Amino acid sequence: MACSDSAITTLINHKDNTKKSDKTLQAIQRVGQAVNLAVGRFVKVGEAIANENWDLKEEINIACIEAKQAGETIAALTDVGSMNHPESDSQITIFTDKSGVIKAARLLLSSVTKVLLLADRVVIKQIIRSRNKVLATMERLEKVNSFQEFVQIFSQFGNEMVEFAHLTGDRQNDLKDEKKKAKMAAARAVLEKCTMMLLTASKTCLRHPNCESAHKNKEGVFDRMKVALDKVIEIVTECKPNGETDISSISIFTGIKEFKMNIETLRENLYFQSKETLSATLEALLERTEDFTDCAYTSHEHRERILELSTQARLELQQLISVWLQAQSKKTKSIAEELELMILKISHSLNELKKELHSTAAQLAADLLKYHADHVVLKALKLTGVEGNLEGLAEYACKLSEQKERLVETCRLLRHVSGTEPLEITCIHAEETFQVTGQQIISAAETLTLHPSSKIAKENLDVFCEAWESQISDLSTLLREINDVFEGRRGEKYGYLSLPKPMKNNANLKSVKPDKPDSEEQARVAKVGLKVGLLTSDANCEIEKWEDQENEIVRYGRNMSSMAYSLYLFTRGEGPLKTSQDLIHQLEVFAEEGLKLASSVQAFSKQLKDDDKLMLLVEINKLVPLCHQLQTITKTSLQNQVFLKVDKCITKTRSMMAILVQLLSLCYKLLKKLQMENNRVSVTDDSVDDKT
Repeated sequence: MACSDSAITTLINHKDNTKKSDKTLQAIQRVGQAVNLAVGRFVKVGEAIANENWDLKEEINIACIEAKQAGETIAALTDVGSMNHPESDSQITIFTDKSGVIKAARLLLSSVTKVLLLADRVVIKQIIRSRNKVLATMERLEKVNSFQEFVQIFSQFGNEMVEFAHLTGDRQNDLKDEKKKAKMAAARAVLEKCTMMLLTASKTCLRHPNCESAHKNKEGVFDRMKVALDKVIEIVTECKPNGETDISSISIFTGIKEFKMNIETLRENLYFQSKETLSATLEALLERTEDFTDCAYTSHEHRERILELSTQARLELQQLISVWLQAQSKKTKSIAEELELMILKISHSLNELKKELHSTAAQLAADLLKYHADHVVLKALKLTGVEGNLEGLAEYACKLSEQKERLVETCRLLRHVSGTEPLEITCIHAEETFQVTGQQIISAAETLTLHPSSKIAKENLDVFCEAWESQISDLSTLLREINDVFEGRRGEKYGYLSLPKPMKNNANLKSVKPDKPDSEEQARVAKVGLKVGLLTSDANCEIEKWEDQENEIVRYGRNMSSMAYSLYLFTRGEGPLKTSQDLIHQLEVFAEEGLKLASSVQAFSKQLKDDDKLMLLVEINKLVPLCHQLQTITKTSLQNQVFLKVDKCITKTRSMMAILVQLLSLCYKLLKKLQMENNRVSVTDDSVDDKT
């Protein structure tokens, strides 16, 4: 409808006294027809939405009828081709009734706005319905007692989560408010990461039903997902729970910005506010610097400098108030100049305080990142777990708790100096993630220590450790973003750290466009990557069922699932694949593994009856062409369109993974059936021998 807006503006702004040449008349008629056609297309979409939403059908249809009428009126008023004929002189046109076009344009604007608002309500309802479906399935997953039932329900849950991710991803892209967009990104990131955690935590609980730490670990995942689901609904419905505080009130940088604006208004208005209000505002602001001075990790030099600058700001405010009161009674040039000087002095002191606070937080974060580079404590926890070393567990769990507290404290300080609301929200997200994940790693490590030979308990600990490492990596990027904003190298718009990130390491990835992929392309890759990640979970569930883990089909399936998971991590900017070339090479191997799997399944099918064999061959005939297509794409040079190539590869991988899940399930069922038939034959032969 954007083009119709500009077209209507053109019609309304045309000059009545313009000479009506044939060219002008034809142009006006074309514009009117274009508006009518655009409205017609818009109305069709509106009617389709109405047909799918009976509760809003009547309202949407009425608005669509109004829009259609307005479009037809504009088309009729601009049908000026007949003006060349004398018999048409009495016809009402845009030249004889300009007010008619204005009325029609107003009606069009009003009706289109109604349709858009109603369509927005439809989208919100879709998100709420999708959330409710996810919650209902989560409740079933919480209560499940058998592994078989869990696999079935988790498969449904995965599909529902993909649908929810699509809806919320589209909503996030539509949001204009950067603060809401960052909040949505944070909530969606929690849901995506927790989906993988939920799988391993639930499997661990099923494998070790009497283990208290396993249940604690699982409950932590479910609780966090429920909070994130509620947060999404709060954002889309704009309903804040009672008692929610505005994060801008806790950010020192935001406070300094507001305080400076207040004192600068004194240049224009000496009675804008009271001296008590100004003093209280500064005092509240400086009180927040106690987060820095009371922090055990702040160096002595930084602490002393912050206290010194705070004292200086208080003193200069008193001097400013003294001059300000004089300026209210004596309106002389010298007093005005003195007031200006005091405003500049206190602004300078606050800028120096900002620099010191930023330097303190940035140095603490940088030191922590260096310290965490090797993840020594995580490695030690894994080792004590497989050794069943309870004393070692207690020692390293204590060390991880200390690290967690330090990271949480650092995120809190970074939030004060972040400089923008979206970055503040990302700091809060990082703080919460370290707080929760730290506890979950300890409970997962405790479970492994109690069951040191448990493969699933080890896998579960690995998943939580990966989440911790991922958040450490995000903290590094967050620090870089905050430094960029502070030094003026970046504006407020940037890629949200908490989003499923399409290719963090994509320096070489260029799409058809000359610069980086746009948000729609990135969102598409992130969505497909999430689907691949969920399909790897489904594949792993199927693999778990097999008793013979060395079976060729299982081995090739496991290899494919592992490589697909690396691809999923790549779409988030994580994992072992660092460049697009790494990804392409991995997918070449993935396609080869797919062909090997197809060959193994074909060999297995020769042992089956014709009907069963046919079922397998149908799936093989789907997989083999996809393997060849993927090989072709990986070997095709697309010059500067690397992003397009990666996009195609990921889409093919998703299709192959869907077939892999089907094949693993089908092969397992047919193998069980074959074994039962062989057992029956064996029993029959034995009984015949006995009789003989």
